[in-house]
Amino acid sequence: MNEQVVRLVKKTWAKYCSTPDDARLMIAVSGIPGSGKTELASMMSKRINQIYASENQNQNPPFTPIAISLPMDGYHLTRAQLAAMPDPAHAFARRGAAFTFDGHKFLRLVQALRIPLTPDMGPIYAPSFDHAVKDPVDDDIAIPPTVRVIFFEGNYLSLNKEPWDQVAGLMDELWFVDVNFEVARKRLIRRHVKAGIAADVDEADKRARENDLVNGKEIVDLRLPVQEVVSSIYDPAWERL
Repeated sequence: MNEQVVRLVKKTWAKYCSTPDDARLMIAVSGIPGSGKTELASMMSKRINQIYASENQNQNPPFTPIAISLPMDGYHLTRAQLAAMPDPAHAFARRGAAFTFDGHKFLRLVQALRIPLTPDMGPIYAPSFDHAVKDPVDDDIAIPPTVRVIFFEGNYLSLNKEPWDQVAGLMDELWFVDVNFEVARKRLIRRHVKAGIAADVDEADKRARENDLVNGKEIVDLRLPVQEVVSSIYDPAWERL
């Protein structure tokens, strides 16, 4: 495993061990589209769960995951909301930009997850995103009180703009995945074609250049100070962890 990832795993585990029993450790992983933030957040949650399981082999009741990765994709505005904007064509073309997310709804989720944990507390629910219908699905991700470490991941989680700056202020740490824009563009082309977002390479390249990387410039230019800048790497072995 990459040395920077090993260090981040050790650091996160140490911070979890010093986190009060009634609190969650909350880390925001941000970066431009195509940076690899989703893979990093997912890999980190799996590694923390593996360490917890190995240190609690005789746990009763049986082990339940204490860490999750939580994408902000479910906070996309719906297609109906985009269609109701003053310039629907522009809104749809720029879907993925900060103004096409419900940042205040996301802020309310983070605030709820900051409430001290109690024995009788139930799960908190977050929306997911259904790529087949291209809209969020409300209350689709359950976050039970047993979840103590959350890796939020999304483009705007270290953006110095309302309300994302408030979200950032509620995190224990901000991590930013740094990537060369040309590397990100090539990744995005492959992703858009594979996901059916674009019909072919040319259409995917146009979307990457005219939307994703435009958003990326804002993300970089308006980035808040962060605790970790992670060099963008992707190891296929992460998916097997």
